[in-house]
Order: sequence, then structure tokens, then C-alpha cells
Amino acid sequence: MVTNYISGMTLRKYTYKLYPKPKQQSALLECLRLHQQLYNAALQERIEAYRKCGKTISYNDQQASLTRIREALPEYKALPCTSARMTLRRLDKAFKAFFRRVSKGETPGFPRFKSLSRFSSFELLTPTFSHSDTGQHGRLFLRGIGHIKARGQCRLQGTIKTSQIQHKHGHWWISLTVDGDARRPRNATRACAMDGGVAHLLTVVEESGRFEQIANPRYYRTGKANQAQLHQSVSRKKRGSNRWKNACRQLSTFKRKQANQSKDAHHKLAATIANTYALVAMEALRIKNMSRSAKGTAEQPGKNIKQKSGLNREIRDTAPASLMSMIRYKVEEAGGEFVETPTRQLKPSQRCPACEHTHKDNRKTQANFICTGCGFSQNADVVSGLNSLFWALGLGREHVPEAFASKPLLSSA
Repeated sequence: MVTNYISGMTLRKYTYKLYPKPKQQSALLECLRLHQQLYNAALQERIEAYRKCGKTISYNDQQASLTRIREALPEYKALPCTSARMTLRRLDKAFKAFFRRVSKGETPGFPRFKSLSRFSSFELLTPTFSHSDTGQHGRLFLRGIGHIKARGQCRLQGTIKTSQIQHKHGHWWISLTVDGDARRPRNATRACAMDGGVAHLLTVVEESGRFEQIANPRYYRTGKANQAQLHQSVSRKKRGSNRWKNACRQLSTFKRKQANQSKDAHHKLAATIANTYALVAMEALRIKNMSRSAKGTAEQPGKNIKQKSGLNREIRDTAPASLMSMIRYKVEEAGGEFVETPTRQLKPSQRCPACEHTHKDNRKTQANFICTGCGFSQNADVVSGLNSLFWALGLGREHVPEAFASKPLLSSA
């Protein structure tokens, strides 16, 4: 979600599942194939122009040649011109991201040619989509294809800006970007801070000292054995055979269910937090740095590589960036305030909330915090959350609660 704080309007993306008829499915696949071929041809043109002539071709150069392409290849006349331009824009964004990474000294990742199996979507600028007054279910109209039934719900009444048609795991979807005012009147009055982790998905702390630790469901770990078995099944089949395709579908379905489980749990947890608290504080995390590889270089090899790679898998399994993004937009949509605390200045995991003594020795283990200055001890995640909450509320050490209690804060709200 993207919020425009000047106008108060919000861009939200809602997804409907499409139910095309067999002929419509074939037509949609043909549209997807044309967009994929256009993307690859535009990439080839850029590579050849630079390799042979040292010339850089821009988006404007390529979109100007669309008219000639539509005249030479009649099948491209079936595609809306604006949709074809958005495919060229997609390639242009890939090149801009490549040059940005080069300038920052990061791993560049040159844009690649895409097979049809890796080109799963195309965009429409002005889709003809209609739904009921409540936003539930609807119909999509595409020229040359007809009306396609759609199931889903759009809770934000506004203007459809863009849309994206996706083909994932054998199913068709349409994602609508809607512009409207999503904010609701604030009902909650309480404040909390949260600290994410691997042992516990979230630790929610209140000023009173009450806290709740949300269990980490560990979807990746619990499904690891089944996923490995499905991977073995794929590797044992002859590539391209019907049995191989069936095994690939089974693996794809399993991964989709895993992702849906995690996404559903995150949405429900974020919605509960947004409905319970008016202010939510959380440490600003750099997920990319947290999950960085420990391999090092040939000159300076890393240490504890296996342990770090295992930790990285656990971090990715919790999807902290996705969860944090959901909590942020749901809290703001509910009329609340989401505050990110500065990690470098505050150092919430090393600071004692009782005496403000800050040192790395205060946290000798991952789970326990024992202040070397005053002897204050508590769960490390609770201490980190309490420091973030005090910073967000502008409170001092005199507000440290005398007693802490683990209670079901969210389920009792």
C-alpha cells in the first residue's frame, strides 16, 4: 500500500480470482505470450544496439516503434496499445534498477530474457471492471475475449488506477490498484511496542508491563520434509513428460499453500493489532542486513556459515518485512499511528530501561537481558519493546513498571 499524506488518499491493491471459460483461457495465454515476446524483443534490441553501435535505446525510442510493430504483426493489434507500453515500461524499470545497483556497488543483476513460465503477468491501464455496491465479486471485460467472472472483495470505494492480470499456479487473477480514502475513525486508545524475532514471531509490550509473545508457526520448517519429497519426485521424472508436469504442479500447489498460510496468519495478526492499539512502536529493522550471507570472500572467509544460513532461513520464514508493512498500513488505516524507533541511536536491545545503561554485555544471551549497571533482568525481547515504547511516548526511566506479567493482550482485547 502507498499512502499520499498530502491529499489523505490511499493506493490499495485488491486481488480477485478470475474464472475464464476454456476459450477465454486460451485467449489470455495468447495475450501473455505476446507480452512476453514483446519484452524479450525489446531487451534484444537494447543489447544489440549497444553491442554493435554503442547506442543506448530509451523507453521513448521503443514505445515510438510500437505503431510499426502493430502494422507488421497483426496479432499485436489485439493488445491495447497502453498495455504494450506498460510492458516496455516494465523493461525500462528493470534497466533503471540495474544501473542503480551498479552505481551503489551492489550485485547488478542484468535484465534477463524470460520464458513464458517466468513471465506470469501483464498490465492494463484502464480495465473495464464492474462489481457490486459492496465491492464483492464482479466481472472483467476484455476486448476480443469478453466478460470474465471474478470473485473477491474490494473494501475501498475509489477509482481504479491500474490493473495487473496474473497467471499463477494454473489460476488467473486480477489485481486492481484503487485510489480512495481508506482511513476509519479511531476506536482504540492503548499503546504498545513490538519486537520481532525467530523464537517468537512477535513480542507485544504495553507500558504497564504486560506483554504477550506470539508463537512462530514456522511454516517452512514444518513443511520442509514434504517439500523435499516433492522436489525428489520432480527430479526423478523425465523433463517435459506428463508425469514431470504433474509433479511440478504438485510442488507448485504445495508452495502456494505454504505462502497462503503465512500471508493469512500475518493479515489476521496485523488486523488484530490495528484494532487493539492506537499507537504501535517498532524498531526500524534492516532485513537485508539481518539475512546477509556469512560466506565472506576468498581472502576473508566467513565463520559459522551453516549456523548463519540456518538463521537466515528462519528469518525469511517469518517474513518480517511483509508483516511490518501489513501492521503499518492497517494501523494507519484504522486511524492509529505507527512509529519506527531509530536502532542506531536508541540501541533498544542493549539499553536498560531502568537506568538507561547501554552496553552489549547487557545481553550476553539471545533470550535474557541482565543490566551490568543496576542488575535489572527481563526477557530481552520485552526489554527491546519497552525501550521502543518509551521512546515513542517520550517517557523516561521513572515509568518502568515494577512488575511484568505475560498475558494474552490481543486475544482479550
